[in-house]
Formats: sequence, C-alpha cells, structure tokens
Amino acid sequence: MNALETVALSRRRRRVWALRDCDLAVPEGAVTALVGANGAGKTTLLHVAVGLLAPTDGEILVFGRPSGRRGADLARVAFVAQEKPLFGSFTVAEMLRFANATNPGFDLAAARARIAEADIDPRRRAARLSGGQRTLVALALALGKRAGLLLLDEPLAELDPLARLQVRGALMAAVAETGATVVLSSHDLAELAETCDHLVLLDRGRVRLAGEVEALRDRHRVITGPGEAAADVRELADVVHQSGTERQTTALIRTHLPDLPLGERPGIEEIVLGYLRRPEAP
Repeated sequence: MNALETVALSRRRRRVWALRDCDLAVPEGAVTALVGANGAGKTTLLHVAVGLLAPTDGEILVFGRPSGRRGADLARVAFVAQEKPLFGSFTVAEMLRFANATNPGFDLAAARARIAEADIDPRRRAARLSGGQRTLVALALALGKRAGLLLLDEPLAELDPLARLQVRGALMAAVAETGATVVLSSHDLAELAETCDHLVLLDRGRVRLAGEVEALRDRHRVITGPGEAAADVRELADVVHQSGTERQTTALIRTHLPDLPLGERPGIEEIVLGYLRRPEAP
C-alpha cells in the first residue's frame, strides 16, 4: 500500500495554480525527500495532505483513503509545520500533557523520553526555547501520536549545524523504532541524500521526477567531453541538461538501458539540479 498518493491533484488560489495535475505515490515505510525551488508547491501539497487546504481538482489518498477536509482518519498522520507553532506560554511539560489529552493513543512516556534525550528542561516555556529545541519538541509531539505517516515541512531550516545533526539523528532513530513513513521537505539536498530513500521533485506545481533514489541514480549518467559528446548519445538517452562550450561540455543524461557504459552515476543533487535547470518537463 502507498502511504500517500495523489491523482491529478490540483490546487488553485485565485488565478495561480500552486499544484497542477500532480500524480505521485509514496510507498509505505519510505523516507521521502520532497524537493523543489521556492514556490514549487511543496508546502501546499503537505497542507492538502493534512486537510488544511482543500484540493481544487483531483484526489489525495492517505493509506488508501481520501484525505482532505472530510476524508481520511488524520489520527494516522502527524505534521510539523515549517514555523513549528507551539504555545509560547506553555511549558514543555504542559504541551506534552495537552497533546496527550487531545490525541487518542498518544505515547506520553515516549514523548517525555525524547525530550529527556534532547536534554530539554520540561519546565522551560516554549517562548524561551532555541530554534533547535523548538524543532525537537515539535518532533517529539508529532512522533508521540504514533502516526503511520509523518509530514515535515522544512524541519531543518534556520538551524545551526549541530542542531541540524541532533534533529536529524532524533528523526532517524524514531523512524527506525516506529517504521513510520516520512515525507521530508527541504532545500538541503546533501543532507537529504544521506537520509532519504525516495524522491519527489516538484517544479512550478507539477511532479517533475519521482522514484526510489538508487533507481533514479541508475537511470542517469553524467558525461563530460567534447561538445558533441551529448549529441552522440541522443539515440540511447535523453539529455536532461547540458552546459559548457563546444570544446568541453558536461551533460546529465537519462537512459532506460541497464548498465549503460557511459559516464558516471550522478548524486541526487546533480539529478535534481539538472531537472530544475531544464526549461521544459520531460
């Protein structure tokens, strides 16, 4: 079963399409990187998935059931917004008790343990937490729901390197423990490559590329050589993006041939940047 699936999903605000005919599938148990430039539709997609926004057209399914304002059981979904909204006047302990009272099945003991592991004083008020501490508290609250699907909108944004490492470690440890499906929106492609096994690339409201990370790397190559090098492989592959001069060029190519004896397997960052630089969708 797919944990999250969309079929021709569209969302329009006035005359602007934030999402347009999006088809994607996130396998259950995957850790999925949701990437794209600013304004690509990442936050809109997550907001539609949790019912904060209604789709204009199409359908979104969570564990096979329609989601949205009147759809699936959202108890199976946990969401951490980019702003990590917490009640500033609440202490951490009060927020945990509030979450326990308002979410059936909330694992209060596990949430408290995560706060203790992060060395956060439960008596501290949310308004006095650092950015990294706010993220760790929001993550503990989300994971406490024991949800099957965890949606995270830019959880590492504006964190210092040490805090990013701490948050990422806490997330992956929790995922290993619970087996939850994760969709993680971020601009940091290098960190995502170390964390995620699935990729969804949004570009101007459309799904540009999606699939298992290693399979995507297998289907692409980076070749470097004379300017005509990319032209020579057009019968075997699609040139996603090419840059350089006639004397020296670098091209990202996509092929459906297994074990194409050309170039090198690209990293996920090279693949994403290649598609974002391509003027038209493939």
